[in-house]
Amino acid sequence: MAFDFNVYALTLVFLGSITLLLSFYILSNETGAVRWVGLLMLSNSIWSIGYGLELASTSLLQMKLLINIEYLGITSLPFNWFLFCLVLAGKEKWLRKTSNKVLITVVPLFTLLLLWTNSHHHLYYRNLGIDSSGSFPMLKIYPGIAYYLFTFYFYILLAIGNYLLIKKFSKSDAVYRKQNRAVLTGALIPWIANFAYMLHLRPLNNLDMTPYAFMIANTMIFVAIYRFELFDTLPVAREKVLELMRDGFVVLDHQNRIIDYNSAFQTYTSASQSGKIIGKTINEILPEQEELALFLERHVSGKTELLVGTPEGIYDLEVDITFLNENKLNRNATIIKFQDLTNLRQQALKSQQQAGELQKLNQLKDRVFSIMAHDLRGPLLNVTEVLKMMSDDIISPEEFKFLAPKLTKDISYTADLLENILHWSRSQLKGYSINRDYCDLKALVSSEINYHMKSAADKEITITQSLDGELTAFADLLMMQMVVRNLLSNAIKFCHSNCHIDISASYLDSNFISIIIRDTGVGIAEENIKRIFKGENVSSRGTKNEKGTGIGLMVCWDFMERNGGNITMQSEVGKGTTFDLKIPRAQL
Repeated sequence: MAFDFNVYALTLVFLGSITLLLSFYILSNETGAVRWVGLLMLSNSIWSIGYGLELASTSLLQMKLLINIEYLGITSLPFNWFLFCLVLAGKEKWLRKTSNKVLITVVPLFTLLLLWTNSHHHLYYRNLGIDSSGSFPMLKIYPGIAYYLFTFYFYILLAIGNYLLIKKFSKSDAVYRKQNRAVLTGALIPWIANFAYMLHLRPLNNLDMTPYAFMIANTMIFVAIYRFELFDTLPVAREKVLELMRDGFVVLDHQNRIIDYNSAFQTYTSASQSGKIIGKTINEILPEQEELALFLERHVSGKTELLVGTPEGIYDLEVDITFLNENKLNRNATIIKFQDLTNLRQQALKSQQQAGELQKLNQLKDRVFSIMAHDLRGPLLNVTEVLKMMSDDIISPEEFKFLAPKLTKDISYTADLLENILHWSRSQLKGYSINRDYCDLKALVSSEINYHMKSAADKEITITQSLDGELTAFADLLMMQMVVRNLLSNAIKFCHSNCHIDISASYLDSNFISIIIRDTGVGIAEENIKRIFKGENVSSRGTKNEKGTGIGLMVCWDFMERNGGNITMQSEVGKGTTFDLKIPRAQL
């Protein structure tokens, strides 16, 4: 082939050759959306080199042969441009349908077929000739119907691609402004050039400036990628992040600026920062996180833990840091995954608490069995032996009368102990229901005072009461009876002769009734008070050596909590003890 190169031909061949080399570099080193840029540049280079050689040709046959080669780039260029925009906009799912693949590939293939067989039907070009009116001969075309159909297809793909870019970039943050401007400007230049060609606004009669325009567009996209870091500040891991929405994800650039994140990450940031995250450094969004800063400073992948406070609460996070160092120009990125361990830690803490409670229950169970083995067995054996001796006439009625008070105390102690164990054991059973209802506390307290009046009189203890006219509470009547009975029994047990016990009850406020049981007995030591508040059972004997198991106070605390109330206690050794019960007036 003979060529007579001119400035237009030389420019196109030279620029096309450079574009070809750049396309090979991109195709061999890049993936994803950048790879489509490489294919776009490859199509443009084929068109440009072919058109440059066509402008340097002097024969019609040579021009026809070159235009057949050019169309390998011309037909694939809008196709590659459309796919580039599709991937950049995150719409790859559109390509999964077979019908969509056929729709965008059938036109380029059919166009090539019509062009290469044009001499048989003249559907693409009605005629081809040489225009020699300029400084060098150029191919003059007379378009056919297929030419206009392909031109329409060409414009449709360009328009859809540009629409996708505009829609994508209109929602992006200010940090993308330079990249967006470069890509959008490059997208408009081929439109302007091709419209000018179609309207016969040409520097020379038949010179097509469209391949030049696409070279400029490709150059601007190339600059956006490697100068303005287009894919360094786009959501490079967006699809992966969307698949793991329960965990927070952040993508950082080489300056530790946030370039992408998912909605889950916003949970761990301040509400005032919402919508103002892109472009800021991770240290601005998560300040005072020294462990995270150290990982980023050392540039080492790994895991660490963070405690992040927000207006919504405190989060316990496990952070997984991954550095993507591909040793390529402007492609360094850091992906950070934030996994919320708050619930797991809370569950672990709850399990520890439950284990502690279970240990206490096991200790209490052992204590109860020990009581049943000794404290219950002893009095019952005593009663059994005395009755047996009475039956066998081993002891006289006078001797039995002497032993009767001691046996009565043992039986009374045993009955109270059994009642406490029975009610507490029932309350611990799974599925046990509390029968809370409205009840008359004044009648309950008066009944318990009458019940304990004899034991108080035996120790010469005075009991006084000060009760409001009507005291209606919302609680389990039997449980409240056990609480008052245990506290009044303890007061009598730890009082000397001539001591005083005062019981008062009144409405505390609109929600609670207060029952105060105050005695002037021996009081409780400070170390025992601490043990009681920790839920430990404390056992000691009364002023007349009365037995105690420590279960009574434990039952009181448990029953009051189950009914939505509480107990407070004040005591001083040698001066007495005061118990204050707060019982709900209604269902809270």
